[in-house]
Amino acid sequence: MASTQARIGQQALAVLDVALRVPCIFIIDAIFNSYYDPGSGWAGAMAKVLVRVMGVLISSVVLLLSQKALFKFYTLFFAVLLGMAAVLINYYATSHIDFYSAYYKAALGFRLLPRNGPTLWLGMAAVQLVFGIGYVFLLNLQSVFAALVVLDIMIPLWGLMIELPADVRQLVAVFSGLALALNTAVCLAMRLKWFYYSCRYVYLLVRHMYRIYGLQLLLEDTWKRIRFPDVLRVFWLTRVTAQALILVYVVRAVRRESGDGYLLSWDVFWDLTSNLIISGCDSTLTVLGMSAVISSVAHYLGLSILAFIGSTEEEDKRLGFVAPVLFFILALQTGLSSLNPEERLVRLSRNMCLLLTAILHFIHGMTDPVLMSLSASHVSSFRRHFPVLLVSLALFVLPVALSYALWHHYALNTWLFAVTAFCVELCLKVVVSLTVYGLFMADGFSNVLWEKLDDYVYYVRSTGNIIEFLFGVIMFGNGAYTMMFESGSKIRACMMCLHAYFNIYLQAKNGWKTFINRRTAVKKINSLPEMRGDQLSDIEDVCAICYQEFATSARITPCHHYFHALCLRKWLYIQDTCPMCHQRVYVEEESRDRAAFSNNNGGYAAPQDALPVDGAAAGAQAAGGVAELDNDLLEDNDSIEYDEDEWGTQNGNTPIEEDYINDDTDSTED
Repeated sequence: MASTQARIGQQALAVLDVALRVPCIFIIDAIFNSYYDPGSGWAGAMAKVLVRVMGVLISSVVLLLSQKALFKFYTLFFAVLLGMAAVLINYYATSHIDFYSAYYKAALGFRLLPRNGPTLWLGMAAVQLVFGIGYVFLLNLQSVFAALVVLDIMIPLWGLMIELPADVRQLVAVFSGLALALNTAVCLAMRLKWFYYSCRYVYLLVRHMYRIYGLQLLLEDTWKRIRFPDVLRVFWLTRVTAQALILVYVVRAVRRESGDGYLLSWDVFWDLTSNLIISGCDSTLTVLGMSAVISSVAHYLGLSILAFIGSTEEEDKRLGFVAPVLFFILALQTGLSSLNPEERLVRLSRNMCLLLTAILHFIHGMTDPVLMSLSASHVSSFRRHFPVLLVSLALFVLPVALSYALWHHYALNTWLFAVTAFCVELCLKVVVSLTVYGLFMADGFSNVLWEKLDDYVYYVRSTGNIIEFLFGVIMFGNGAYTMMFESGSKIRACMMCLHAYFNIYLQAKNGWKTFINRRTAVKKINSLPEMRGDQLSDIEDVCAICYQEFATSARITPCHHYFHALCLRKWLYIQDTCPMCHQRVYVEEESRDRAAFSNNNGGYAAPQDALPVDGAAAGAQAAGGVAELDNDLLEDNDSIEYDEDEWGTQNGNTPIEEDYINDDTDSTED
């Protein structure tokens, strides 16, 4: 129970912390969007610039305050507001209300005060008493000063009650306000020391974190500490909601005057929605706020899809980060906030189409590992396969439907070409994934080892990678045409450079590296002696990689261990050492040892192409081969590149390698 209450209290403090930071964003946004008139002379211009800079600076400082300092700042701020409200009420009451006749002048067209004299006085006294107590409580004044402050606030009402002349009542109200302002200034001045030490503490803390952790971690810590995404999200939703209420009120008032009724037609509703969307991205801060909202939607969409397909990968939960970053980059690249309202709506819809295709590509990246895992592990449950296949089908249908709809409503341009290319590429990715899935499932239902399966999977994936590479080149050309002839910008140029490096250069480099590794592995396999027929019966063991029996053939390594050719080739894709003893596998043709070989349990058999030799000659030849291999191990092994993160450095036993080798040797040694 206590933990539940503590958790609720922490959540309430977090909500209050976010709510108190949102006004700072509103002030900064209002300053940047306000009209600046430079034609009022240099003194006026300098004063306006100074006010704008001070407003942005103070709002930024308050935004970055710690939670404790933020609460204390708002405590003082609300105390000042209560004091100002009390002074304004006193001045208004003494200037517009005749207590004896209970008559008052309406302000702004509203007549909310009661007309009965005693009721009016008691109501005013109650309001001022509440304001006075709140002011005293927030400033934490002592009892004597608290009583004097409350008395100072109530004196103008007493002057109204005893029917002092109007000039005297206004003078009393002015002096009461000056006394309250003086008390407020003294209280704030006494807290300047706290403000100085708070600022100094923040400065020292920031400097310490910058020196120890660097700028990146400092920014990340500040981003999380002030809950900036939540602040932006609340700012954008509050702004759009307020604008929606104002627009609906105005439209209904106009329709009521024209006699059209209160119900909004579809055209009016669409116009209201369009205006809200246009105003929701009219500045950089509002674009950031919209990005925060998109982040929240994408995050929960990604979690829902992961739960539906049964994936638990942490890397697949980054959709809530990728989607808003892409949206903000597209907004900056196209200058969204600086466009005219009509152009902004069109550009925003185009950016959302591009963002949708990118999200679909990311979802495909989430489903593809699950498909491969289910097919490779031969899971036969239909309930496990159906959600992933359904999502894959949706990833194929949605791009087709989107392209069909866009081509029927828009003429061909660079944007439509880019969206269509992304959709076609996604469809091809889905086809490749489903094809590989089908190959693995067919292998799972087969009782015979399918030695060509790895080749077929490689051919299918290589075809998909080549097509993806070609689409990357085409998109680079489309972007270059857009930059030169339509809307060139520095951000677009930077994004094109990143696209050329990651999606073209690195993809081509990795594809070529994979091809060379496979070709090298095939060359190594072909250089090893092969056993067939009756020789397999002399082994009486299984492959040390897949633990399956040798049905047709086996390959022998120079260290006298034997494996399936397919299993050994997969191993050689990533490491050029024997899985059993970790010695070098590949030996040149002229120095290859043709001696007797041992099975995985230590027994010996003669290869088919080896001449019969006596035991002494075989032992000498084997000893010579081992000595030659030991000399080879002293040299660098540069015949193949492999993944160091997965299998460790070459000829060095990392913990992963040692576990793998120990597992294999333990299972084969007597």
